[in-house]
Amino acid sequence: MGQLDTFNSPTKTASEQVGGCDIAPVGKRRDGGTRYWCFTHKADATAKYGRPTISCRAAHLPPVLPHEILDLDLDQYPGGVGLWGAVPPVYDTTRLPLDLGIHVHARTDSAGDKDIDATYRSVRLLGHQVPTEGLLISGIDAVYYMVSSVFGFDIRDVRCTHCGYPHLDKDWFSIHPHRRHLCEGCGKTFRDTVVGIGNPIRAIQEALGFLPRQPVQAPKVLSLRQSDYPGGIQVWGSNAAIIWSSEKAEEEGIHVHAYKANDEIADPDDTFSAVEIDGVPLDPAMVRTLMAQNSLPHLEARVVPLKCDHCERMEFSCGEQAFTPIVGRICSKCQGELSRPTRMRRIIGNPLIAALEQLSASAPRVPQKHVTGLLSETL
Repeated sequence: MGQLDTFNSPTKTASEQVGGCDIAPVGKRRDGGTRYWCFTHKADATAKYGRPTISCRAAHLPPVLPHEILDLDLDQYPGGVGLWGAVPPVYDTTRLPLDLGIHVHARTDSAGDKDIDATYRSVRLLGHQVPTEGLLISGIDAVYYMVSSVFGFDIRDVRCTHCGYPHLDKDWFSIHPHRRHLCEGCGKTFRDTVVGIGNPIRAIQEALGFLPRQPVQAPKVLSLRQSDYPGGIQVWGSNAAIIWSSEKAEEEGIHVHAYKANDEIADPDDTFSAVEIDGVPLDPAMVRTLMAQNSLPHLEARVVPLKCDHCERMEFSCGEQAFTPIVGRICSKCQGELSRPTRMRRIIGNPLIAALEQLSASAPRVPQKHVTGLLSETL
């Protein structure tokens, strides 16, 4: 089982989370009851019937410690810097601990090796382009940036109209544009000027002049056998970088780590346009989509393999259907009935799950099932 870890927003540092909850009433809920908010952990603290809780829903989350924050001076890496939201691989037969937060690549020479290739819970950007105190990016901001971008949504710099706190839309709200938001800073609701999805990363991108660029398809392909890598393999879908400062174009496809032994460096450690493992082809769009689906707590156990009883085609829910569980899904090709391996009525189809189950049967050991600890955020 993967290690349990959690994400925190930029302001939830160790110094600010010392001590218990600071809970106070902040206004009314939609049902007319009182909303209570914790100003220590910036989270809801309302129990049933509009009563305050003893501790807020985020009180158990570990704070971000100083050694878990990378101070990254952009001026020191003229070869390019890349930052991505680090989430669990969709397939992992290693026994490595789970890296959660922000994955960082940094090079002094664009043609040279990576000087930094590691994951941190937060990253503070420094350099001549940024304010003296730096710009802080948190792991949870990075994760929901990945989710929003994979499903094709733009993000906005949204600020609370009451207290000015930068707003992050999480879970359900990261994939459903809306105007009314609940501020983490003060616990009050506010309305933005337009319908959209808020993420503090957009303000940082605009400040640095590093707005998202269109990636190119990775030129390499990969075919491997699990038996050749007893140390295990890990598979992720590529996703757009939060910050990409290299002159080279970012590559998209399927990212793979493979280990000959438990204590070796991954080889390969690269992104490929096509990947085949034990003769089972992996579709890049399905891998990327499943990675994002697995990062949405409200979709837990709702993404399943669906097979048409009539044409025997596996159904891949695309577009809005990829993140919207519905009742009575039918085959998009022949309109036939789809068989589902679950009692849940509201579901989403992704054939990759069946492919990964097939790979698990021939794996050298049982794949890890990672737990992120992300909290659900729904209406």
